Amino acid sequence: MNTENILFICGGAFDGIERHITKRINTRPIGFSGDRRLNETFEKGHLMRYISALDLKSFGLIPELIGRLPVLTHLEPLDRTTLMQILTEPKNAITKQYDKLFQMEGITLHWDPTALNYIVDQALQYGLGARGLRSICESIITDAMFEMPSQTGVKELTISLEYAREKFGKTSTYQLRSVA
Repeated sequence: MNTENILFICGGAFDGIERHITKRINTRPIGFSGDRRLNETFEKGHLMRYISALDLKSFGLIPELIGRLPVLTHLEPLDRTTLMQILTEPKNAITKQYDKLFQMEGITLHWDPTALNYIVDQALQYGLGARGLRSICESIITDAMFEMPSQTGVKELTISLEYAREKFGKTSTYQLRSVA
């Protein structure tokens, strides 16, 4: 196959590569001319912006693969505002999907803003990102999804902060945090 006009894009978490970046950055010459302020110029939380092909090689990627990637970059973690937008704003936002599922059963679903903030806080605390939003919502709303359609007379559900805390508090994800 001729790969001349094919763009290769690779991505991944590369968990632990920060150690390789730190090792490369913290090397300094021996003697009195070494700059002791070198460590202070690099922010610990933003090491990924200094990634290089050498770091990927020492991490374990083969040079044949690294050579096919002429541009290296990193992505910043999602912040609170972005996670809230992902949760509520797109046409197919997670909350809108659940609204539609409940609407199909004749139930109106309401999301309290404090509950949405709680969901975003949990995703940030666990470092789950955007995909974690769905699993957190799922753990909060699963019981209602299966129980409410069979209950007569129930036509409305509000996901409040108390409801979200109660349901998420019963999950194994939450319980793992309280053990650690």
